[in-house]
Amino acid sequence: MTEVQRAVALYLLVDRHGRVLLQERDSEAPRYADQWSVPGGGIEAGESPLQAVHRELTEETEVVLPDGELVAWRAERREVPGLGLVDYHLFTAAVELTDADITCHEGRQIVFVGPERFATLDLTGSATEILENFVRSERYARLVGR
Repeated sequence: MTEVQRAVALYLLVDRHGRVLLQERDSEAPRYADQWSVPGGGIEAGESPLQAVHRELTEETEVVLPDGELVAWRAERREVPGLGLVDYHLFTAAVELTDADITCHEGRQIVFVGPERFATLDLTGSATEILENFVRSERYARLVGR
């Protein structure tokens, strides 16, 4: 049996127009250079997925959400080429933010993107699957319906 090599916490923030915050990785990224992904990162030793997602959000964007805003949506295990098994912890929140509220500290840009544009982006494989599942979910419908 293959062991889990890594655990990550990712955030799916949805703005008032139903757009989802995505990250365009830059050419210096160690993996998936120049591709679009769901933002977030690795869970550090002794850290819960919720603690990690809050830390990653603040580190990457300077956005600090109040406790209870980011809600666990799903956890899944994926086989990632070159990494092995990775546990994904996905969190969501409806936000009253715009691109101007985001300070990008990682990647080329972190911006809100409408689902109608997802197919035009060079998304990572996991981002493609996550976003397809998310926009079809009851959670997304509730976040957009506010």
